[in-house]
Amino acid sequence: MAHNPQTWICKPANAMTSVQHDIPEALLSALLADYKKPEDLIGENGLLKQLTKAVVEKALQAELTEHLGHERHETITNGARNSRNGSSQKTLKGDFGELLINVPRDCHGSFEPQLVAKHQTRWTGVDDKIISLYARGMTVREIQAHLEEMYGTEVSPSLISLVTDAVSEEVKAWQARPLHAIYPIVYLDCIHVKVREGAVRVKAVYLAIGVNLQGEKEVLGLWLSQTEGAKFWLQVVTELRNRGAQDIFIACVDGLKGFPEVIEAVFPQTVVQLCIVHMVRHSLNYVPWKQRAQVAADLRRIYQSATVQEAQQCLQEFEAKWADTYPSIIQSWRKNWARLTPFFDYPAEIRKVIYTTNAIESVNMSLRKITKSRGSFPSDEALPKLFYLALHNISRKWTMPIRDWKAALNRFTIEFGDRLSAN
Repeated sequence: MAHNPQTWICKPANAMTSVQHDIPEALLSALLADYKKPEDLIGENGLLKQLTKAVVEKALQAELTEHLGHERHETITNGARNSRNGSSQKTLKGDFGELLINVPRDCHGSFEPQLVAKHQTRWTGVDDKIISLYARGMTVREIQAHLEEMYGTEVSPSLISLVTDAVSEEVKAWQARPLHAIYPIVYLDCIHVKVREGAVRVKAVYLAIGVNLQGEKEVLGLWLSQTEGAKFWLQVVTELRNRGAQDIFIACVDGLKGFPEVIEAVFPQTVVQLCIVHMVRHSLNYVPWKQRAQVAADLRRIYQSATVQEAQQCLQEFEAKWADTYPSIIQSWRKNWARLTPFFDYPAEIRKVIYTTNAIESVNMSLRKITKSRGSFPSDEALPKLFYLALHNISRKWTMPIRDWKAALNRFTIEFGDRLSAN
């Protein structure tokens, strides 16, 4: 199993094709000329293992030729003057036991094999099944039972740990990958999980999802902290900047105190929009069940107004009606008004995607489903592995730009055209 940690690109199932090659009968006869017993074919030094080694090494050489642009001993044609640089040995473990292969190298160290990826040490269908089950939140014990029941395969806990631990290198590479220079929209939110450290502790997992200029959603990263707080968010947005994100037009966040100031400290031109849905939920916490529908309807008039002036009038009417009963709601909306109303500056097609952090909340909901059956994680190291794989599965559904993106991009071009050309 080897994911590409640099980017997640999803292709429809019908885009995949299968090519079947007929092996000449004469070749098969020649290969099996000395065949006398099963071990000659599937044994430790059998024909299948030798063929696998030869085919894999030949394929890796072909990949390097494609990467360099010239065959061995041919004139170097690539602009970087890059060429072959011998090979290194790697031991692959799989259903065939251990297989020692020679992996070709280039002088610049830029060759990234696809058939056998860097850091990959296992090659077996069982690995893919383990990773798939792990990504769905199953525990080691549950994976063992499932593989034995469905495939009659006994898998040790140590093997499961070995396979899933290999994902850690992918997580590190993915978390450090370069980002686009511009993200018109970035959603920032947090989910809380339990981790066993002697005692069970609640920790915060920070998530950032960006919408690029093509309107495609992209998970920018995940971070683990003891608690949710503006100070840690400063580290998160600083890392986004260091990884290449030069500008964010609109950042959609929840109502964490100090959060907008943190974003503006790193991205001074960014417009910060507090999540209206978070604000409404927070307000309804003060309201008994019998009056929630009525209060919610009056709040809806505020954020569904056509203009900020109309919204201001609706807020005044809300205050006149509910100030004596729910003064905390009025105080909260007044205090955060400047951060709640930026979306009124934009047409409907942009308002739909910035007035709420639903884009990231739906991801959080999927993550909660996966973690629900676990109760808690055994360590800090186990958590990023599972979330990374789960996010990989979730992002497979992001095959289209967000709705009405062309209209939104046209408006962004008018609004932020100077910043687009500057980057």
